Formats: sequence, structure tokens, C-alpha cells
Amino acid sequence: MTQENGEMDSLVRKRIRALRVAQGWSLEELATRANLSQSTLSRIENGQRRLALDQLVTLARALDTSLDQLVETATEDVVTSPVIDRAHGLMRWPIRAYPDMSIVRQRMTNPPPDNPARMRAHPGHEWLVVLSGTAILQLGNRRIRVEKNQAAEFPTMLPHDIGAEGGPCEILGIFDRDARRGHQRGDDG
Repeated sequence: MTQENGEMDSLVRKRIRALRVAQGWSLEELATRANLSQSTLSRIENGQRRLALDQLVTLARALDTSLDQLVETATEDVVTSPVIDRAHGLMRWPIRAYPDMSIVRQRMTNPPPDNPARMRAHPGHEWLVVLSGTAILQLGNRRIRVEKNQAAEFPTMLPHDIGAEGGPCEILGIFDRDARRGHQRGDDG
């Protein structure tokens, strides 16, 4: 066995055990769910038994995951640097695992305008969390106060705008593909 295969083998065994423990299951409970003996599962987790594909498929199902997720390896860097958009005061992070989504960090200093014509509506869904300060989310006819460590999520077909209350505010927004496109079209105009 090569070193790479040995590392992969060890990773899969640790992942099986970690998923079992995260579910709060004993060896006996996972073994029952996977239709394996408790001693077989123990030997799989401890590296005393060869990992067989059919058992991995069964264990993945029992652990409510896929075989791909059970055996995947992180081959890319785990640290991502932001793309800075100085014109709009944004930092965007690409999300490799979900190319149809994007994360945006934005610092705002002004409240949302009282002008309904400035509010945007477009297909999609948006989630945001306030990192510092207090944000005001104008959502249709509602003005919603979102404080530090609070989050909001809404369909972007509702006319919306966001700004700061009482000083600077920093948010982290997550946009699905349609919401990201809607905001990019709005930024161009």
C-alpha cells in the first residue's frame, strides 16, 4: 500500500468514526443500521480490517452521506483569498464546492435610502449575517433592524435594500446564482 493510499484509508476510518460519534451512536447502533457485526465495525474503525467497497457503500447510507463524501480528499487549498471590488466596497470569496453561490463581505456607512425606486427585486435568494454594527434591511414596506450576530434570509423577488444604522456596519452575504446575477446587473447600472 502506498503512503497516499494509507492516508486515504486512515482518513476514511476516522471519518466513519467521527460521523458515528456526531450522531451520538454507539458502535452497536451503527453496526445494526449498517447490517454489520459490532466487531466488524470496530475493526473497520480501528484499521484492523480491510475497507471493502460494499461495506463502505452500506456505511455511507447508514451515516446519511454519500460514498463520494465519505472518501473525498481535500486536494485544493482550504484557504481562499477575497476578490476585492473597490468600486462597490465589496470583498467576494469564491466557493469552489458551490459554484452557483457566492459570499460577499460588505462594509456600509449609510442607511438605506427612503427612495423605493432604489430598491431591487430580482430572482434568487439571499442570506446575510451582521458581523459588526447594526444593519437596516428594507424589505418591501418593512424596515427590519438586524443587529450584530443576527442573520436574515429572504427571497430577492421582494424589493430590498440594506444599509447601516447609527454608524458603520459590516455584513457577510450569501447569494445563490440568481441573486448574485441580480445584484451584479444592479451594480452595472
